[in-house]
This record gives sequence, structure tokens and C-alpha cells, in this order.
Amino acid sequence: MDRYERILSLHRLLSAARYPVPLRRLMDELECSRATIYRDIAHLRDALGAPIEKSEDPEGFHYAEASGPRFELPGLWLTSDELHALLAAHQLLARTGPGVLSSALAPLKARIDGLLAEQAGGKRFPVERVRVIAAAIRSLDEVAFRAIASAVLERQRLDFEYRARSTDAQTRRRVSPQRLTHYRDNWYLDAWDHDREALRSFAVDRIARPQRRDEAAIDVAEAELDGHLASSYGIFSGPAKGWATLRFSPHAARWVADEHWHSKQQGRRLDDGGYELKLPYSNPKELLMDVLRYGPDAEVVDPPGLRAEMRILLQLALSNYGG
Repeated sequence: MDRYERILSLHRLLSAARYPVPLRRLMDELECSRATIYRDIAHLRDALGAPIEKSEDPEGFHYAEASGPRFELPGLWLTSDELHALLAAHQLLARTGPGVLSSALAPLKARIDGLLAEQAGGKRFPVERVRVIAAAIRSLDEVAFRAIASAVLERQRLDFEYRARSTDAQTRRRVSPQRLTHYRDNWYLDAWDHDREALRSFAVDRIARPQRRDEAAIDVAEAELDGHLASSYGIFSGPAKGWATLRFSPHAARWVADEHWHSKQQGRRLDDGGYELKLPYSNPKELLMDVLRYGPDAEVVDPPGLRAEMRILLQLALSNYGG
């Protein structure tokens, strides 16, 4: 740990402590000698103006209680891990490309550029060494996205035309937007549909001509939103209709055992080295597509209806390759 990180860690330890921090703890956590701690304390107090006080029994240090704002280090201080995370965020913003959010995020990206320059001290960080690869991103209308986002944040009702992907039928919707969800590199609007009197999720890329209304949006409780929109697998809404039991081969288990499929998932290793995964689902479509990614290394075990649907999908896929 270099001096920069020690000073930052020392400040955070003292800021979080309600009582004096023993010298021995500081030496252990900062991995340095007694003399180094005293030099860093002196720099923090004399050069940076920290209100440090010393205690004698046990020997240690703490920040003096202040009636005004709590002491903070001047400028921006980041550990190496935080700096690396900022580099990754920089590349994520850089690779958004033209289109939705690019112009809105430009000032933020410029600010991160400045922060990186300050932290580097004249050294150039190889930001191109951090790659962010997005998959299956659907194109969005930037103007429409801004109108939808504004309605969500300003709590206004919203009218729009919606073309369902499954049927390609177009309908006019009148909703109270609840929240925007970014799922698998695409955006969805969770909203209360006033005509259907129910919660619905809409793919933002299928929304056209959104118009904000002067009426205030009704607010659905977070618990109800989560119960309807997050209780079953994937992006499909509605309470779970059943639990799926999936079995993966020992080869696929190396990946699946470390994957997060659902907040309520249950998994266990099998005696043969395979992996069994159980999770709630409502609409089986997305779940079956994800299982298909593993090909012969995955099997739908239960319930029988879901297993039958998978069999039909596999038979239809096989029919594309002739006899």
C-alpha cells in the first residue's frame, strides 16, 4: 500500500470510528510501522488540516468532535480499486456510442476524464485495456427515451403507441410510469396501465410518440411492484405460476453454480458433479431460451408441462435441419 492509499485509509478509519482507534489496529490494517503511522498522522493533521487528537490509554488517534461539517479530505481521493472501477465506468460511457444517452452522458464522461487526469499525476492510464462489450442491444429513439425518463422521474402520466413484439399489434396506452428497468442491455418501462387496470412492462424500443400529461402519476408501492414484476423469472411480469427444476451436466455446472438466475433461486451440487437449479417462473419463454444456451448440458426436469414445452422447441429446431 503506497502513502496515498494509506492516507485515504487512515482518514476513513478515523472518520468511521466513534472511539479512538488503537495504534496497533492502525499498524495492522495499514500494514506499516509505528513510525510510518506517526508520519502519516502528521501529514494528515499539518498538511491537510485534519482535526486529529491522540489518546494515551490505549495509545491511539481519533477525530475531534466538531460542531460544524465533518472533516473531509480536500479534492478527490480514490484507492487503486476505486480508480480501476472508475476506469471501467469511463470505458462503459465511451462505448455507449451515438444514440440514447450519449449526449446526456457527455458531460459526465468529460468529468471522469478530468478526474482520471488528476489522479494520474501526469501519467496516462491505458483505458483502452478495459473492454465493455454489449450484446443484443436494440436501437432506441433518443427523444422518446428522454420523454419516458422524464415522465418517470417527474411522476407524470404518459400516453404512447405500443407495438407488441409477440403479435406486432399496435395499441394506444395510457399509463402511470413506475420505473425504468435496464435488463440485459435493453430498457423497459414498468407502469400502471389505466385502461387494463394492471401493472405492465413495456419494451422502450417498441414505444412510439410518447406524450407526457399534466396529470400526476399514481404511485404503486415498491413491495407491490416487486411482487408483480420481480417475483418470477426474467423480464416477464406477474406472480410466479410454478417452480422449474433444471439439471446441468458436470461440465456446465462449472458456470451455472456461479450464476445468478433469480433472487429466490435454490441450487445444489449433485453426486455426479452436476448441478440442480430451482427457480420460480411465470411465462416460460425466456427461461426456456436461457436453458437452450446450454444445449445437451441442460435438462428441464420439472414440472412436466415445462419439460414438454422444451421437448417441442427442440423438435421444431431439429426439423429445420431436415431428416
